[in-house]
Amino acid sequence: MPKLGIIVASTRPGRVGLPVARWVEAEARTHSGFDEIDLIDLAEVGLPFMDEPEHPRLGRYTHRHTRDWSARIAAVDAFVFVMPEYNHGFTAPLKNALDYLHREWLYKPVGLVNYGGIAGGTRAAQMIKQVLTALKMTPLVESVTIPFVSRHLDDDSVFVPDETLSSSAKTMLDELVRTEAALRPMRPAPAEPGVGAAPARSGGGA
Repeated sequence: MPKLGIIVASTRPGRVGLPVARWVEAEARTHSGFDEIDLIDLAEVGLPFMDEPEHPRLGRYTHRHTRDWSARIAAVDAFVFVMPEYNHGFTAPLKNALDYLHREWLYKPVGLVNYGGIAGGTRAAQMIKQVLTALKMTPLVESVTIPFVSRHLDDDSVFVPDETLSSSAKTMLDELVRTEAALRPMRPAPAEPGVGAAPARSGGGA
């Protein structure tokens, strides 16, 4: 069975993303379609703003934090991004985390759990899809949208879903399992440390 990574995209103090992610983790464990689950909190990972001198496709990482991040993501087969909407977009820490790597993301499916106010984070979800497809990831149609997310928090800041959200989560997890199995043969074999893909032309080398 695949390994699932749940990425908490918000890093600000008092964020709602962590209780939402813990609910997703509980749903995934109940689902039993995954061999292992890694709750990846970007606030704890603490990646600095992109500081590698070479293009990520080369895999020649110079910093320990990048090598650790590479190993953690390479070990995951499918993802759920738990993400808010900031100014009609997704968070800078999530974009930064994606930009650090290349090969490690290839041909892996992503389920989106987006939350916010009346729009439920849907504009952020639409914006990130073009980034994911550029990384040859597969964002699922099946997703979880949580409008007025604060209404689902109890007095202990525990996320309390309704029946619709629980059903949506199960449908998304079902599809993650199916899509991961379909994409698995397309994924490249794990690269040796410091060895990436062959150099290729790119739209930008910055």
